[in-house]
Formats: sequence, C-alpha cells, structure tokens
Amino acid sequence: MTSLKLLLRFAIVGGLVLLLLVPLLLIRSTINERERYRNEAVERVSQSWAGAQSLIGPVRVLPWTQQREVELAAEGNSPRRTEWRTEHGYDLQMPASLNVQGVMRPSERSVGLFKVPVYKWEGKLQAEFTVATYAPVAGRVYGRPYLALGISDVRGLVGTPNLRVDGRAVQLLPGTGVMEGTSKGLHADLAPLQNSNEGVLREGGKVELELVLGGTRTLAIAPIGDDTRVNLSSSWQSPLFGGSFLPERNIDASGFQAEWAVSSLASAAQAQLTQAIRTEGTNVEALNVTLVDPVDTYTQVDRASKYGILFVLLTFVGFALFELIKQLKIHPLQYLLVGLALAMFFLLLLSLSEQIAFWQAYLIAAAACIGLQGFYLSGVLHSWKRGAGFATMLTLLYGVLYMLLISENNALLMGSLLLFGILAAIMWITRKVDWYELGNRAVARQG
Repeated sequence: MTSLKLLLRFAIVGGLVLLLLVPLLLIRSTINERERYRNEAVERVSQSWAGAQSLIGPVRVLPWTQQREVELAAEGNSPRRTEWRTEHGYDLQMPASLNVQGVMRPSERSVGLFKVPVYKWEGKLQAEFTVATYAPVAGRVYGRPYLALGISDVRGLVGTPNLRVDGRAVQLLPGTGVMEGTSKGLHADLAPLQNSNEGVLREGGKVELELVLGGTRTLAIAPIGDDTRVNLSSSWQSPLFGGSFLPERNIDASGFQAEWAVSSLASAAQAQLTQAIRTEGTNVEALNVTLVDPVDTYTQVDRASKYGILFVLLTFVGFALFELIKQLKIHPLQYLLVGLALAMFFLLLLSLSEQIAFWQAYLIAAAACIGLQGFYLSGVLHSWKRGAGFATMLTLLYGVLYMLLISENNALLMGSLLLFGILAAIMWITRKVDWYELGNRAVARQG
C-alpha cells in the first residue's frame, strides 16, 4: 500500500510535467508566429525596395533565322509534299574571362519591430570574349548580335549603369532577349556582321560595366565565364556564404572580404544557363553572400525553448528530493505554479528580445524569473536558505543554457555533459538513501 501511494505521488508529478508541455508548446507556437511576421517584413521590404539580387552575364548572343524544307506526310490519296518553314534560333557565347568586384554598402529598413538588412552594391564587371567565326549554313541569315545581362530585380538599379564595349560607351536597353524567360535585365546592341550569311564577330571582345545595384539581404553572381573571379567586400560583420563554391574570406570587426576563383571545368553554370534559356527555367548555380542578423532572435529563443521541459523536470526532481529527504509537504498546485513560472521565462525572453539586444533580454528575463521563484520557494520550503539554494540552482541552469545558445557548434556536447553531470549528482546524493523507509515516513506523515 505504501509503495502504491508513493508511486501515485510520482505519477501526479509526472502528469504535471506533461501538463506543462501545453504552455511550452504554445510559447513555441508564438515564436514561430513572430518569426513568420519577420519573414513577411522581409517580403514587404523586397516589394518596396528590391529583392534578393542575382547577376547573370554578360553573354554574347547572335540570333539567326533559317529556311528549311520540311516533307509533310501524305493525306489520303494525295502525294507527299514539301514546304519551306522559317526557324528562329541563336548562338550563345560565354565570356572567356569574367571579373566581378565591388563593395556592398549595408543598411537596415524597419518594418514595425523588425529590421531587415538591405544593401547597395557598387559593382564593376569586366568580361572578355574570344573572336567568334561563323561559317555559312544553307538558308541561315544572321541577325544583329547583342550583349545580354541578367538582373533578377531591375528595380534595384540606382542611376544608369555605365557600359563600355571595346572602349566606347554603349547604351543599355531594357530586356534580355533570349534570356527573358530565365532572368530579367538589360541588353546592348552590337554592330551587325558584315555578311549576314557568314562572318566574324569581333565587337564586344572587351566589356566593362559599372553599376550601383540595390537589393535585400542576398547578392548572387553566376560563374558563367571560362574563368570567373569575384571579389566582394562589405562592412557587414555577419555574412553567410552559399552556393556551390565557398570563397577565400576574411571576416573581422571592419567587415568581410571574399574572393572566388571558379573555372568552367568545375562549374556547370554555362550548361545550366544554356538549358535554362531553352526551357525558360531559372536553375543556374551561383556564388552568393547573404547579410544575416548576427544574433537571430527567433532562432535563439526557439533553441532555448527546447530546453524548457528539461528545466521543469530538473526543478520537479529537486522538489521531490526535498519532499522525501527533508519530509516537506509540497502540494501539486505549488509544483504547477513553479513550472508555469519556468515557462514564463521563454515568453519574457521572446518579447524582450524584440526590443533590446538578446543578451540583455536574457539577463532581465532570467533575473525576473529567478527572483520570483526564489521568493516563492522560500515560503514553500519554509526557509529562506532553501529558497536561495533553489534560486542558485536555477541561476546555474540559466547560465549553462546561455552557454549552450552561444556555443552553437558545441551545443550537443555541452548538453550531453550537462545531463550526465546532473544525473551523476542526483545518483551521488541519493546513493545511500533507503527509498522504502523514506516512502513509509512520507506516507505516515501525510496520513
């Protein structure tokens, strides 16, 4: 009978732990909701300013038309016949070398409580093309060649880009011609071939472009040259590099410097661009950098909330030990109130971190919850010393949790060591405890 009563006591405590999962899950749902609002703020800035930018090109395009005789299938008793059809196509030439460099000038746009990183990229681009010779093809007539430059969001252009082809200024026009289904952007006409049936395309051998391009968070550049070199710098201290190739980079208090060197032998960008133009797709690999928040509030709070049930469990284990060893009577409602106070920490952390720096929000939320519980537990445990002892234990837990949050790479190791250490401490403290005797005494006292 005594064992059943003790088991029932532990079952009630376990039920309270499960019950406290409800507010913890509601808090996590609130975190996800606020994160969704933040993403909507990024979308609003993208719509009013300019979105993430992707640069493709320049490429040299030579359109052509061709007359071709096609044999038609016989219909009924009619003999087979032929007709002439006009086909349209193009020859696409990638640059032999592509050199892109520039500085990203970062700033922030505010939407309510949310701040979204944006930038103006002061870019310079140099591309060199080899001389292209076109042999005569029966029935084919070449049109006027042009340069095509893909820019994912042309609204981000600040002023008029300065384009020079073989040392002379050339006017840029809207649209990308054959790349229109793949990317928006600009194009510039080149001199036509001297002979419309054959010839040598020499103009556009050296292309130089200067532009200022605004965007939101991300800048991507497709490595379509036979030899592509990209050099980007910024005063932003928290870049995130993505794409198929990572750069040689230097990040310090003054910002970052990143350099890529990509050969067409290692990249599929040229083939992907050709395929994307034919199918009007957009799948072209790129080198990209994203200006990210150095402390993503919602990611940090979400990670912290995952440890909420551990906080509740450890606190309830401590209560149970006090209740059995010190023969204290703690009502299940008191367990529940303490558990709710632990859950409130994460809600306070979320709301405060939207207003002030994360570390400040963490310090204030932890101090408020530790102070509240220390005051309350001094009455529950009938001793200021015991209340202070529990407050000290909670302070250590919050301190360890903060270390887990800022040590992202070692979080799993530190969490595993923490759990092992706590389990070892509990086993060491209770190694000589006669649980049957404690159970009998606890039941007799409650009876």
